[in-house]
Amino acid sequence: MGRADARRARQGSARRAKKQKKGGIRRFFTWKKILGTFLGACLLGICAFIGLYLYVDVPTEGNDQAKLQSNVFKYANGKTLARSGSVNRETVKIEQVPKEVQHAFVAAENKTFYQDSGVDLKGTTRGILNTLMGHGKQGGSTITQQYVKNYYLSQEQTVSRKLQEIVISLKVDQKLSKNDILLGYMNTSYYGRGAYGIQAAAQAYYGVDVDKLSVSQGAYLASLLQAPSQYDWSAATPDGRTRVKARWAYTLDNMVEMKWLSPADRKKQAFKKPHDPKPLPGLSGQASYIIDEAKRELFAHGVDEKQFERGGWTITLGIDKKKQQALEKSVKRKLSDDLDPKKRKVDADAQLGATSVDPSSGRVVAMYGGEGYPKHYRNNATRADYQPASTFKPLILASAMENNALTQSGLPITPNTIYDGSNRRPVVGGDRPFAPPNEDQRDYGKISTQQAMNNSVNSVFAQMGADVGLDKVKKTAVSLGMGTNMDVTPAMTLGSMGASPLQMAGAYATLDNHGKKVTPAVVVKAEHNDVEQPLPDPIGEQVLSRHTADTLTSVLTGVVNDGTASEAVKNTAYEAAGKTGTSDDNKSAWFVGYTPKLVTAVGMFGESAKAGSAQVTLKGTGGGGRVNGGGYPARVWADYTEAALGGSTGAEFDLETDLGAGVPPTSTPTPSDTPSTTPSPSQTPSGTPSGSPSPSQTPSGSASGGPPTPPTTSPSGPGLPNGGTTGGDNGTGGNGNGGNGNATGGTEDNAFPNLN
Repeated sequence: MGRADARRARQGSARRAKKQKKGGIRRFFTWKKILGTFLGACLLGICAFIGLYLYVDVPTEGNDQAKLQSNVFKYANGKTLARSGSVNRETVKIEQVPKEVQHAFVAAENKTFYQDSGVDLKGTTRGILNTLMGHGKQGGSTITQQYVKNYYLSQEQTVSRKLQEIVISLKVDQKLSKNDILLGYMNTSYYGRGAYGIQAAAQAYYGVDVDKLSVSQGAYLASLLQAPSQYDWSAATPDGRTRVKARWAYTLDNMVEMKWLSPADRKKQAFKKPHDPKPLPGLSGQASYIIDEAKRELFAHGVDEKQFERGGWTITLGIDKKKQQALEKSVKRKLSDDLDPKKRKVDADAQLGATSVDPSSGRVVAMYGGEGYPKHYRNNATRADYQPASTFKPLILASAMENNALTQSGLPITPNTIYDGSNRRPVVGGDRPFAPPNEDQRDYGKISTQQAMNNSVNSVFAQMGADVGLDKVKKTAVSLGMGTNMDVTPAMTLGSMGASPLQMAGAYATLDNHGKKVTPAVVVKAEHNDVEQPLPDPIGEQVLSRHTADTLTSVLTGVVNDGTASEAVKNTAYEAAGKTGTSDDNKSAWFVGYTPKLVTAVGMFGESAKAGSAQVTLKGTGGGGRVNGGGYPARVWADYTEAALGGSTGAEFDLETDLGAGVPPTSTPTPSDTPSTTPSPSQTPSGTPSGSPSPSQTPSGSASGGPPTPPTTSPSGPGLPNGGTTGGDNGTGGNGNGGNGNATGGTEDNAFPNLN
């Protein structure tokens, strides 16, 4: 064989080998085998999906983040006072979302929502492929899928999460109605500006509740969901604004296509620019104190604190927005504007708290707790660590009348009963020696209970406490809402216990409410997931007879018209009653007063701005001397009350009594010849300046059983015209202007140190 033959033989052999190899590949990749493999893969995928469908259940509950809501606190008129919680969300019902707004969301995101099975297979496949290729988040999900992702799953971009989303969406579409799914979607979506859910978004962008949204506004909120940060009008670039307006128009056009909006109405739609962002209504200023007190009430009434902090509560308060603003302005006008801590260090120690209550409902309509967080954390309206001083004295008289108490000589105790008002007069019948001084060491001689209340005479009420029995006095005080932690000692008759403006407002509101117990309440209504929390009625049972309560009101009109509060409060357009108080060492000063429609307790406290919040004197605050209940507290009270009542003359007290300064006198009282009789109603000393005898003219009969003495003549104090004397708290005494005083009886040289 030649070389040529050998070469041809090799070439032929190579061709045969190549042909054999090609034939083997073709035999392996026949169309039948390819089709079979494809069908097998499909079958395997179907089996896998069926297994996944059977394996994956719809979670019984949503994820924790999706269920978190803010707690919403509302004024009495329904306006939002504050929101609290880690997530700004307030879940609403489908009925609260206007139908046009519902359609706007469907038009923007998923036109076939009402017809589809809950899953867009084409869009979902595209999303899975993009995820596998690392292209990040892609669109294509239905409203149902987005709801499932928001409520049941998470935002992570993984194939396993996407497969779960598909399965759960199919099941959810079968389990829930389309309205439930749409509502869940709107309530769980994030809209930017920290707003989760359509209600929070409506407030964040337009300052309205969801039920007030227009079609145009709804279309904007629906458009936001594609890119909340880029489409927020206030922060968007010019390109972002162009795109959001285009998407807004796209949403409205889809509504026309779906016949949810007529072409004519579409032409009327104008783009409504959202408001600029505002801070969320938060826990600052007075809201911080009010919300804390509301939460304290709720927890005391059985609300679980941990459940509350998860959110979803709507709390309606009794706080009247106008009255709240009026109280804050009055504090500024009548106190804060006078203070200058840079000029007077003592001014930095002045704190004020106030609580205002509607006596007919028991609702707290306004509350002032201090400068607000973070300047002052403790709520001055609810703190009970300062002495209420002489504001406690009406409770002693109430206890005396309610218990039909008698004086040491066996006479009934009424506003007309004559007591010995001598300075440092030893108490008769007490368990231990007690002889408190009167303010500025004044001697009043024989004086009626009414006049003793007007001038806050310590020696009279110290004796009255012994006559009634201190245990009975405490029992009456507790029944009126004061704390049980009250030492039963003679000093309690001078208000040596602790009390808060909230407690004192409740006690005086009970007097104003004719003896029916008033327990002031900040919270009016509390709802969670449409379930209302049971709350007790602030108006309770009759704890004082109407005659006793109305008599106390009558007596306390004398303090306003002719006593320690007259300088600040009298000559108002409304009827008023009240009592001042100034504690030992001038650490606190009070005025608790009321009209037929409003009760307000104002307390002023000396709290060291540096020495660990220790109690310190108020003396020198505002550049004056002693701070009295008839001073700053009464001025704040009068200014606020006038504003809160709107300048109305208001109703008069409806009193069922023939005793006290509120009852017009029929004759001028004459000195009693013996201590064995009490002046009749017709002999009641007048509570008005024109009819009330000064201490130097008081009847001489002694309620303690001593022989009658001639009327005493008290020298007038420095600068006191007409022989007037100082009262127990301040202001005016007798017929002349009196000096300032201290409710505990101590003078500036600490004449009564055992009340410190």
